[in-house]
Amino acid sequence: MNHSIHSADRGTHLKIVVVALVAGIAVAGFGIAARTNADYSQTAQSTHVIKAGKPVAITSSGTSTVR
Repeated sequence: MNHSIHSADRGTHLKIVVVALVAGIAVAGFGIAARTNADYSQTAQSTHVIKAGKPVAITSSGTSTVR
């Protein structure tokens, strides 16, 4: 048994391609199903805008300095 993909026969290459294709379709299907079942109506109403304040530098001594 040779453990190199370069010297593998046509059947082995076909098996690898089929397994990768099935795995890709499964991941894409799971992603589409997870997205379509999500309820985004409540998160859009509860979103708040946060304005940035003054820049603050955190030092190693635990004190903060406003610049």
